[in-house]
Amino acid sequence: MIEFSLQGRGYIALNDLLKINGLCTSGGAAKSVIAEGLVKVNGQLELRKTCKIRSGERVEFAGQTIEVTD
Repeated sequence: MIEFSLQGRGYIALNDLLKINGLCTSGGAAKSVIAEGLVKVNGQLELRKTCKIRSGERVEFAGQTIEVTD
């Protein structure tokens, strides 16, 4: 599990979260895997590339889970 801190920000875009944590090589690659239906947020399939991920949410992709904290 990867823990990601928002460091006082209210949210992070889903594609940016995948890129920053090294699960995708670029923002474009992150948008592609989201559009292909390979990413889940809180256990639900997420197709919105820039959906707002907030503290307390979990993102799953490629066998990895990212837990977002404050």
